[in-house]
Amino acid sequence: MRILITNDDGINAPGLVALEEIARDIAGPDGEVWTVAPAFEQSGVGHCISYTHPMLMTELGPRRFAAEGSPADCVLVGLHEVLKDTPPDLVLSGVNKGNNSAENALYSGTLGGAMEAALQGLPAIALSQYFGPANYKADRPFDTAIRHAPDLIRKIIAATPQDDADYRLFYNVNFPPVLPDDVKGVKVAPQGFRRGSHFSAEPHYSPSGKRFLWIKGGNQHVQTAPGSDAAVNLDGYVSVTPMRADLTAHDMLGALKDIE
Repeated sequence: MRILITNDDGINAPGLVALEEIARDIAGPDGEVWTVAPAFEQSGVGHCISYTHPMLMTELGPRRFAAEGSPADCVLVGLHEVLKDTPPDLVLSGVNKGNNSAENALYSGTLGGAMEAALQGLPAIALSQYFGPANYKADRPFDTAIRHAPDLIRKIIAATPQDDADYRLFYNVNFPPVLPDDVKGVKVAPQGFRRGSHFSAEPHYSPSGKRFLWIKGGNQHVQTAPGSDAAVNLDGYVSVTPMRADLTAHDMLGALKDIE
């Protein structure tokens, strides 16, 4: 199996090292793992692409490249330049430092990379590691993902039917904020919503008195609806959320017929 991996935390992120280990396990001794990741951190860029300016790509080593762009850019570079003659069988994005459950999914560059792969017709899975008091200061904070991801990814691939839809499936997988031995299992869960917790802008002042605004995240331990992704994560379960890039509110198509 040939696997392309990327992330949004950047080419030097420890979560990418974890993903390389996961991908090598899945690819097997005769497989290939190719890395095309952002040269610099790209957290929060969503499905952004560098449509209006070119990017520099640097080969850092065998099957390892850094591109000065977003995760979606990196997938495009991987598919249409690095692996243009030998496309991958699977694209993995992550392992993100922090969860991409609930509304975080909409901002996530990690999901943006997986979404672009799906739009290009390839199987894709985004992987993120939730953090909390039990694992944030662990010696190996990505061990939960490393331990549980390979078998889970194999199961997801085996359970996914042939998908010829215009908007292909991709998956959002979040590992709970617990140590590997404390994971309770896996739950297939819809995307949740943290009520009362959201991103905001917070002002700070430089020593010279200039006013700067920092984007600030909300409380990541607010419960979402029972059975949804963040709720099962906080209960110790890995969440698997199947997704498509179709943003249509299908429930409103009939209700709006009268305006035609």
